[in-house]
Amino acid sequence: MKFSVLTLALFSSTILAAQKPSVELLTSDTKTSIRGLSVVNDNVVWVSGSAGMVGRSTNGGKNWKWVQVKGFEKTEFRDIEAFNASTAVIMGIAEPAYILRTTDGGDSWEVVYENKTKGMFLDAMEFWNEKAGIIIGDPIDGRFFITRTFDGGRSWQDIPFDKRPVADSGEACFAASGTNIRALDRDEAVFITGGLKSRLYKRDEIIPLPIVQGKQTTGANSISVWDSNKRNGGKKMIVVGGDFLADSISEKNCFISHNGGKTWFEPKEPPHGYRSCVEYVSEKDIFTCGLSGVDYSANGGKTFTWISKTGFHVCRIAKQGSAIYLAGNNGKVAKITWK
Repeated sequence: MKFSVLTLALFSSTILAAQKPSVELLTSDTKTSIRGLSVVNDNVVWVSGSAGMVGRSTNGGKNWKWVQVKGFEKTEFRDIEAFNASTAVIMGIAEPAYILRTTDGGDSWEVVYENKTKGMFLDAMEFWNEKAGIIIGDPIDGRFFITRTFDGGRSWQDIPFDKRPVADSGEACFAASGTNIRALDRDEAVFITGGLKSRLYKRDEIIPLPIVQGKQTTGANSISVWDSNKRNGGKKMIVVGGDFLADSISEKNCFISHNGGKTWFEPKEPPHGYRSCVEYVSEKDIFTCGLSGVDYSANGGKTFTWISKTGFHVCRIAKQGSAIYLAGNNGKVAKITWK
């Protein structure tokens, strides 16, 4: 499910032939705010958002099929994981929290998980492969909620309360793009938090982040890990965020680590404002997006260039392929093109 040699070869050849990236709008004006995006390959793309909406394209974004999941018209599906053109899992965030699964391209959905616990709020979902996945949620009684699946999302098992990571006061996760939890290696994940305190949770370590924090609206929103398919401890990481109520401020909104989170450095030219999602597409090429636009780095995060002032919530590269898609408010879905 992660990057293959073919994926990297295709992407590298694209970069070599390209001059610079730009954002091509594919569709808009559907009444939903999209924060869930899963790109199976260059042609198969799924999105999920508010008002119970799910969208799917099987021809690279040329045409879209939109469905409003029956009985969930008021649900915010903040994350989605798709395995092919037929099968996907969506995550409904709050009170009660739901997980649904389809095997017929979104025509029908089965409720595979329901949680009516007071204060329940799911933030993001990550899969290592087509069987094993994890969902992170905001703290309940002082500990972050975690549930796992080992059968492709057909069933879910909550982590016992005493095994869940302990949260600090005012610390939570942002359900901004489904990317505050990522695969670290073949069987472990790493997640980041924000609010009054912003930290990185890695195995048994809790690492303070230098990103802006101290308010409920500040902190880390998204993390991306390079080489997460190898057992190297997720050596390279990038974290983005900021203050979503001050989306034009770039100070302390992005940090990179080359040693698994032990030390962090700030870009010489950071992304241009609050950013809700970041994605490694190669070791050097990074895209990040937020309310004020899209930024691109060609040098591993040392400097970022503002390539679009159109806001998006999420950006993801194809699991099997080289296409990079974005999604945001008003049903916007876009694609990175090279000119």
